[in-house]
Amino acid sequence: MDIDGAVRERKKLVWCGGIPILASRSVAEEKPIALSYCGSTYAVMMATPADLEDFGIGFSITEGIVDGAWQVSSIDVIESELGIEVRMWVDPDRQKYLMSRRRAIAGPVGCGLCGIESLERACPAPRRVESNQKFAARDLLNAVCAMSPLQRLNQRTRAVHAAAFWSAATGIGAIREDVGRHNALDKLAGVMVRDQVPCANGAILLTSRVSVEMVQKTAMIGAPMLVAVSAPTTLAIKTADQAGITLVAVAREDGYEVFTHPDRIIFTEGSSVAA
Repeated sequence: MDIDGAVRERKKLVWCGGIPILASRSVAEEKPIALSYCGSTYAVMMATPADLEDFGIGFSITEGIVDGAWQVSSIDVIESELGIEVRMWVDPDRQKYLMSRRRAIAGPVGCGLCGIESLERACPAPRRVESNQKFAARDLLNAVCAMSPLQRLNQRTRAVHAAAFWSAATGIGAIREDVGRHNALDKLAGVMVRDQVPCANGAILLTSRVSVEMVQKTAMIGAPMLVAVSAPTTLAIKTADQAGITLVAVAREDGYEVFTHPDRIIFTEGSSVAA
């Protein structure tokens, strides 16, 4: 992960033991990042300005804008005083799709969603993940514990989320960090697609809670296992079940909780699991 430009030193006053002391802290950078396609802005996200090409590709994949990195013909990162634009150009067929999608969401939507069609877009049927891969229960726990030393940006700032991909054969491969948990997962998706990492034999690891969007993005990536350190929402559980994803959450040093499709996990103690 490239963290150049993602950290800034800021002065602070520390009050401890009754005496204020002048010091400094490494602080995570947060900037508006505009994602544009074929000359039109599609979304503006508050994000960490690192690995932005991964972010652009990953966002395009997990949001269903393209089917693969090959449909993004070019990508440029343009900085300005206001923020950063990730400028992408896509194949003509995808450009037509984007135009129709933009027309469908045009209009005043003060709350971000408006009407039945918008509600349907917010909770679409997830992509089904097909995988016969089995995972040892202890391996998943060890994978989560192994993330912390690899979180370079969080070690300096204590202010960002991480998303990583793990498989039994390779261990933790790619890992990406961002102030936004969705952004970290999108960046991970981008580097996996660009490096052609096979997804069906591994697990997505998250340092955040699990909302429905995180499950939807995992389904678009194609990973059969999602492991998070915090708890899931009800809709995240329902969506993971529909998508065929094994959802593991509240992962701590001594264990975790399995909410969907536990048949993928080989419990070392050999205990049976009720359906």
